[in-house]
Amino acid sequence: MNGLVKNFNDYRQQMNEKILEADNLVLKRLFNLDSNTYTDGAIPAKTKEMIGLAASMVLRCDDCVQYHLEKCHELGLTKEEVFEVFAIANIIGGTIVIPHLRRAVEYWEALQKE
Repeated sequence: MNGLVKNFNDYRQQMNEKILEADNLVLKRLFNLDSNTYTDGAIPAKTKEMIGLAASMVLRCDDCVQYHLEKCHELGLTKEEVFEVFAIANIIGGTIVIPHLRRAVEYWEALQKE
């Protein structure tokens, strides 16, 4: 597994375990709600992940961008689809999103090498 992807996933898993071990009901419910939000429903999971990716880019959360990129990769999005999401995010968020776009492209390329 690529170092960039492995490091992100290892850190995320380690910290999520610590958070959930605290046994805080609100945080557990929040994590559950977040997971269930992106499952198939009236809107397919693929579309929901694209929305999550665009929103994460606009909000400038690199961890969220990486998470949603990984889910998009797992769901079989093409490079063309991902770059359309990138374009939408940059139109909505403006040029301040460009640094996050650069990191998103780097992470997408790492996922493609897997």
